[in-house]
Amino acid sequence: MTTHPEQTPLPLPPIDDDSVSEYLREHPDFFIRNARQVEQMVIPHPVKGSVSLVEWQLTRQRQQIINLEQEITLLMEQAQANQHLFGQLLYLQSHLATAKDLAELQGRLHYWAKSLGLAGASFRLFTDSWQLAAPSGFHHLGLERHTFTPFQLQRLGQDTHYLGRLQGPELLLLLPEAKAIGSVALSLLIDEGQEVGVLIFSSRNKDHYHPGMGTELLDCIAGFLPSLLTRWMSRS
Repeated sequence: MTTHPEQTPLPLPPIDDDSVSEYLREHPDFFIRNARQVEQMVIPHPVKGSVSLVEWQLTRQRQQIINLEQEITLLMEQAQANQHLFGQLLYLQSHLATAKDLAELQGRLHYWAKSLGLAGASFRLFTDSWQLAAPSGFHHLGLERHTFTPFQLQRLGQDTHYLGRLQGPELLLLLPEAKAIGSVALSLLIDEGQEVGVLIFSSRNKDHYHPGMGTELLDCIAGFLPSLLTRWMSRS
């Protein structure tokens, strides 16, 4: 009679998280068939030591509800802020459009900024883009492009906005009559694809404007301002 050597059983593959997860996906009735064992399962807890699987699941669901409530609250706050911002922008646009002359437009823009708690707002126009020479009366708005270019390269780069602090010579270039300016929000005025000037909002608070802030308001005002200016000034 022939004898066969005793065969050594092959080792079972290790059970890891993926294996368990795959098994549960393939056997969705596992928790139903093993309801009593599930109720007796305990899970490590960093504070309580251990909790039941059911309590752990309820805690997760409560946290998910809290997170959803926080997200909804944040969305509602953002919607209210956007609605307020839209109202302010609509008012400014209509207010500037009814100005009888350029001086009144400048004044309305400035006082609108002050109503927001800012130091003020102004704009400078590139002399090679507008007819600002005498007797136009607008020469004080002129800004030589060659003097602005170094500032633009250093502060704006390829962007159309700069938000933050300025050094003394920079303030003297852009806001020669302003005093005690802590930070600014600056946006290029672009008309028909050409840079024609600079819009500047200023704050006495050094930290009011800083990189990373939203620029939607700047985009809107800088977008419609050049067309309003053409009511009183001609392009070069």
